[in-house]
Amino acid sequence: MIAALAACGGQTSDPAGQAAPPAAPAEAAAPAEPAAPAAAPLEEIIAGSWRAESAARDAYRHPKETLEFFGIRPDMTVIEITPGGGWYAEILAPWLAPQGRYVGAIIDPSSASSEGARDYYSRSNEQLRSKFGAAPDQFGKTQLIEFDSNAPSLGAAGTADAVLTFRNVHNWMNNGSAPGMFGAFFAVLKPGGVLGVVEHRANADVPAGDRSGYMSEAQVIKLATDAGFVLEEKSEINANPLDTKDHPNGVWTLPPSNRHDEADAAKYQAIGESDRMTLRFRKPA
Repeated sequence: MIAALAACGGQTSDPAGQAAPPAAPAEAAAPAEPAAPAAAPLEEIIAGSWRAESAARDAYRHPKETLEFFGIRPDMTVIEITPGGGWYAEILAPWLAPQGRYVGAIIDPSSASSEGARDYYSRSNEQLRSKFGAAPDQFGKTQLIEFDSNAPSLGAAGTADAVLTFRNVHNWMNNGSAPGMFGAFFAVLKPGGVLGVVEHRANADVPAGDRSGYMSEAQVIKLATDAGFVLEEKSEINANPLDTKDHPNGVWTLPPSNRHDEADAAKYQAIGESDRMTLRFRKPA
């Protein structure tokens, strides 16, 4: 009878005849993390209606091919250096918004060396902020940070997946800030992070004080490798063999600046935009 009662009850007995403690209730499963929204295909972003005016330059700037060459993914934290009028921001900011982060690094006007430069940076920065503020669907999650051009810092060390710069290095070389800029890129990138550079390409090294806007691949590569980067690959995506690089007003003679006599408009339009190097560097892991 005792055995039968034990079998019918809700407990079992240990060999000493004492009841074992009841089993602990099973823990409830943790709620699943909500899935991150999917990023739109890059092609869809490039074809966006908000780029109607910018798209005319796609034939020269090759944004899809360039970003793919740099290995940019929509889940990355990407810092673009001095975005200017926001041409690449129109692509990067909405593409990165669902899963990644776009940061535009702009120069703090108070760090400029002259009143003219301070006015230029103040005006340029305000125009960019206005552009972003007027289009929250595209730029609502963007971040702008100001940096001191004399002692640049782009955020906490090791926090960015990629740093991109488009046609800026000649300016830094001319004002002596290039080593500091490349050092700041290296500091903010995660180990294994990418530095993507597009720059007007000279056929040979240009001398100090050159105002053509061009510089050689060797000069850019030295700046990057001196900062600790490794050159991973070159691309001819943005090459233009029609660019003779001997124009009266340097790269600004060509589109889109078109600083030339009206009589020469057809000549320079036929050349198109400047010949450009496209270089991918890596911070060692």
